[in-house]
Amino acid sequence: MKKILILSANPKNTSRLRLDEEVREIKNTLQLSPNRDEFQIITESAVRVDDLTRFLSHHQPTILHFSGHGSGTDGLALEDNSGHKQLVSTQALAKLFDLFQEQVECVLLNACYSESQATAIHQHIDCVVGMNQAIGDKAAMKFSVGFYTALAALRNYEDCFQMGCTSIDLQGIPEFLTPAIKIRRRRYQTVEATPVKSDKDNNMSNDNKSGQNRSVSIGGNATGSAIITGDSSTANVNFQQVSLPEPASVNIEAELNALREILAKLETSDRRKIDNAFADAQEELNKPQPDKDEIGDALNRALKYAQKAEGFASAMEKLQPHLAKTTGWLGDNWHKLLSIVGLTIF
Repeated sequence: MKKILILSANPKNTSRLRLDEEVREIKNTLQLSPNRDEFQIITESAVRVDDLTRFLSHHQPTILHFSGHGSGTDGLALEDNSGHKQLVSTQALAKLFDLFQEQVECVLLNACYSESQATAIHQHIDCVVGMNQAIGDKAAMKFSVGFYTALAALRNYEDCFQMGCTSIDLQGIPEFLTPAIKIRRRRYQTVEATPVKSDKDNNMSNDNKSGQNRSVSIGGNATGSAIITGDSSTANVNFQQVSLPEPASVNIEAELNALREILAKLETSDRRKIDNAFADAQEELNKPQPDKDEIGDALNRALKYAQKAEGFASAMEKLQPHLAKTTGWLGDNWHKLLSIVGLTIF
């Protein structure tokens, strides 16, 4: 069963919106569906800033729907304790949804100029819908009806989004291009992963048993350094010097897949964050002219999360050849990635 939490806010010092009517239309759409037992609808109105974490924690929704006012990059308008407008920043919203990414599948921000919040929240939530400009009451309601009509028919979120836009267009309303979707397809969750055992699970030396730092030897001649690994021990690494390939010689999709599959075997509480980072890299790579810096940034995030995992030190040797090729393709800006796995350039 999908649990849908609808939050609405229309502070006293903002223009009146037909939020109650929108909520009623959503409820009717789902309740008239033969699949109505697949959904639970929870509504909360006049939402205050302090209510956000409480409602998300208490209701544990699958879908979070917000109806109200947006203020572009400044954030979304909720209410303070006196019922007046209080903005919640884009950065704060992103941090909030980072805490709820395990249960929230989709966030729908039915508010003007909310695309910037959608982009930020999408770092943590697979599907987020926002508005790229102002949207009128009628268009907002038609989008909601179309979205939930498709959802009631058990369609995927992309189809729901398209149905919402089409519902606006069918009414002859020019705002059918206003909704914007940020979606991450879960192609990376199909990997069969066998956990890599950490050094704690292997036969440890007497030094390790006494609590001393582990040592990983990966060869080469370079300045020694220290890498903090998942169990808060320090892996003393002799950095291996490598030469990087020409970008044109690298099959970047194959190298990213290889890195992903190695990291998929680590036992870590940040598994979803790592998967999200690789999905972002793949999404950028699929574009006609991918931005290498965007891919490098996503890969850096994945490696930083993985570095905290138990067993990362044991996986470094397998990561090295693939990361060297990937870094060669990414270019000079991303040579810093090499140090994460104990590599340096000749």
